[in-house]
Amino acid sequence: MNPLADHFADHLKELRRRVSIAFAAVAVCSVIAYYFSRQLSGFLVLPLFQASPALSTLVYTNLTEAFISYLKISVLVGLTAAFPVMLYEAWAFVSPGLHKHEKKIALAVVFWATLLFGFGVCFAYFVIMPQALKFLMSFASDRLQALPKLDSYLTFVIRASLAFGLSFEIPFLMVAAGKTGLVARAYFSRQRKYFYVAIVVLAFLLAAGDPVSTLLLALPLFALYETGILVMRIFARQPKGHEA
Repeated sequence: MNPLADHFADHLKELRRRVSIAFAAVAVCSVIAYYFSRQLSGFLVLPLFQASPALSTLVYTNLTEAFISYLKISVLVGLTAAFPVMLYEAWAFVSPGLHKHEKKIALAVVFWATLLFGFGVCFAYFVIMPQALKFLMSFASDRLQALPKLDSYLTFVIRASLAFGLSFEIPFLMVAAGKTGLVARAYFSRQRKYFYVAIVVLAFLLAAGDPVSTLLLALPLFALYETGILVMRIFARQPKGHEA
């Protein structure tokens, strides 16, 4: 048989195995999360009740809405919990083609990427979400009553938390782009002002238009962007004259 075809088949088999492990990790974490879905939903609604003390309950208008909501929570929490496994499997698939020192760098990147993701999720829940919910609930009045639906609210919180977690992956994505040769470190330095504008717009959208939450999110993202440039200086190891 064609050696090239055999080599491709082996890579495809390895990819299938890695993807299967990642899916299995998501499935296991989702099942465990569903077992604690009531406790998770109670934990997720705390910022809403704290932002609006007059509000004590959520509503659902469809008979299957509560079940679907708990199912969504389980899957999204499963994805979050299995994120390190998915990162590791991605690294394990690529690592055979890397040199020894590059494997060490890849492990460090996976570790820091997982840490940044978790920090972003926690930052969203404990810092940004209370401010954003206070802003959004401030529109309620005697003639305008807020009746948040269970499914809509939980989806909003989980999606926002995942979005913040992914936003905190900026250094990881910058280093990955540098290591693969897609861009040079000087590109991020030269285009800093444009990326800063993009960060402000992203923070504004994620914070639902709340100026205070936008500032609270934009500042750490600026710091992460500069950290990404610094890390690229350390790990990129590009030949002199390459960036020019």
